[in-house]
Amino acid sequence: MSTAYPNTLARLLRQFFSDYLPAIRGVSPNTIQSYRDTMVLLLRFVAQTKQLDPVRLDLSDLLPEDVLVFLTYLESDRHNLPSTRNVRVAAIHAFFRHVATQCPEHLEQAQRILSIPLKRAGTRPIDYLEYQELCAVFEGIDRSQADGRRDYALLVTMFNTGARVQEVVDLKVGDLQLTKPFQVRLYGKGRKVRFCPIWPQTADLLRHLCDETGIVDQASAALFRNHRGEPITRYGIRYILARHCERAKATCPSLVGKRLHPHSMRHSTAIHLLKSGVDLVTVSHWLGHASINTTNRYTAIDLEMKREAIARAEPPYQHPQMPGGWRQDASILEWLESL
Repeated sequence: MSTAYPNTLARLLRQFFSDYLPAIRGVSPNTIQSYRDTMVLLLRFVAQTKQLDPVRLDLSDLLPEDVLVFLTYLESDRHNLPSTRNVRVAAIHAFFRHVATQCPEHLEQAQRILSIPLKRAGTRPIDYLEYQELCAVFEGIDRSQADGRRDYALLVTMFNTGARVQEVVDLKVGDLQLTKPFQVRLYGKGRKVRFCPIWPQTADLLRHLCDETGIVDQASAALFRNHRGEPITRYGIRYILARHCERAKATCPSLVGKRLHPHSMRHSTAIHLLKSGVDLVTVSHWLGHASINTTNRYTAIDLEMKREAIARAEPPYQHPQMPGGWRQDASILEWLESL
């Protein structure tokens, strides 16, 4: 009897991407695309290393040793950071968890690959926009043109909501409530839905944007579009923010040297809320974090907040007299006893 699949690997890959991820796991299309890119890289690398035609690859060709060599290749030849390597490892782990459940005869192979650990990745300082920098960016946008009015509404909405860039891309006209109470509906990670309040000024901007583009009555229409009338993309938003940040450097030199990207606007929202006295739990819900531990990192990155904290917390002592250095004493023990 003929089979619809040339081998086990082809069958498992089809099940993984067509059924397991979207139907059983319910992961987002972006996650599926990320996993797909990882498997494409892995299969091409293994096929080239073993000098095989990619269509001839089977599950037995993906050994733990091959995966380890592939991960080394990512860092040494493609110059991927450990964080990117970990994303690839997570995708490979997800596939081989599926393999373990579907093919018990390959359980030992799957377990060995699943035992490949994530690599400790260093953390970079979080770049965000200070209040004065935000003002410089907003004031530098030419709102006499349609593209400028769209850019202004886009960046203001991103700052107001603290939304992820994909959440902004997915915004539809029907997600807006432009009568009191003003709010937008956001679709976050894991298909979680949350409502975020917006300022009346933001609601006015979005109302004018819908009127100008003629989509006010089109609930399913994308809210933000490019100049061709097509839904804006993640890369389009990155380009818009980079362009206006570059322009603002002329009036705000502190922007020079900052690595700013769409997620920086989300960081800026979190810092602004914390500085305004909003409690950590509310900020966590505002941003749609699954754990408050994710929000916790914002409390450690703002030096001004630390200075204000130490100013409010007076020391419980008055000008203490510190003992002299022990090197001037005859004995370390005498110095210790004097403490």
